[in-house]
Amino acid sequence: MALTWIVSANAGRVRVFSGPNVFGPLEEIRDMINDAARLRTSETESDVLGQRSASKSRHSLGAPTPESGYEPNQLPADHQTEIFARDVVDFLRASHEQGRFEHLVLAASPEFLGVLRKQLGPELQAAITLQINKDYTHLRTQELLERIQMQARDSARQT
Repeated sequence: MALTWIVSANAGRVRVFSGPNVFGPLEEIRDMINDAARLRTSETESDVLGQRSASKSRHSLGAPTPESGYEPNQLPADHQTEIFARDVVDFLRASHEQGRFEHLVLAASPEFLGVLRKQLGPELQAAITLQINKDYTHLRTQELLERIQMQARDSARQT
């Protein structure tokens, strides 16, 4: 039987549900928490100046050049969100390779869905049957199932 996993996510929490399809009963199989999303920046980052503190200065000896692979600055919260998304995708990829699910539904806050999409490989993208730009992490299992079913029906009508 082809199992469907439903991932309800935002930058602070990911809940993974399993069921026969989007119209069957769901069982929550995983709850992942991003502890860094709940902390203040001062608790996760240091304000101590490092070697690259003057890297934007014209006088810096190690000034980045276009060929050096320089990446633009990233806020600490964005970095923590990216790490969390990578952990989630690693879990999904390993589970998919083990044959634990065949179809995947992603329901995530718009910002986090964008971060997840960047991390997904072609094998997981092929498994996605529905993507929803909404944060449903706060819903009870039955409410989540009803929202997913409504979105699946709407999606089927549009095609």
